[in-house]
Amino acid sequence: MFGKLMPREGNFFEMFNQHAERIVEAAHAFERLVEHYADPQLREQHIGEVDDAERAADRITHDVNRLLHKTFITPIDREQIHKLINTMDDVADLIQDCAEAMSLYDIRQMTSEITDLTLLSVRCCARVKDAVLHLGKISSPGTAEAVIKTCEEIDRLESDADRAMRTAMSKLFREEPDVREVMKLRAIYELLETITDKCEDVANVIEGIVLENS
Repeated sequence: MFGKLMPREGNFFEMFNQHAERIVEAAHAFERLVEHYADPQLREQHIGEVDDAERAADRITHDVNRLLHKTFITPIDREQIHKLINTMDDVADLIQDCAEAMSLYDIRQMTSEITDLTLLSVRCCARVKDAVLHLGKISSPGTAEAVIKTCEEIDRLESDADRAMRTAMSKLFREEPDVREVMKLRAIYELLETITDKCEDVANVIEGIVLENS
């Protein structure tokens, strides 16, 4: 009787999906920022779009953590819910950090390396969204296989980003004579690569959830 009176399940999977959508929104806004960086007006517009998406993601994270305290029976382990939503939120935070760093470090122009790392980050975020979507079908046949395949794609993208960053760093130290520019671009490259690292962390959490619950 006690269990029947307590809140059950909660709409956690749908909230995960909503958060993943905000991550993708932030990633695409950052991609537009890089593409239109030379236009100060568009630059500010796209930074604002990144901020809006990150704040929306923060609200969903807050709602998930609040619901977690009010829900008696959850669809998956409480610790898994907490870890997943907060690791996802780290991705959104890092995208915002990248956008803010562009302005903070007074980056004057985009490099091909920033563009390449941005595209890899966007693709990684899209695959995270796909992986999260599978969680709502966690008991369906084939879900575990689909999640593992998607997580492997995220791992490959993270490896590609890691290689791209090493190549970018090598070129930067060889060809850029201005020490200040080296420091600024190095910080941007590392932040962008960290987005893919954090996406891989999300993938690892999701893979663990599916393997434990399928």
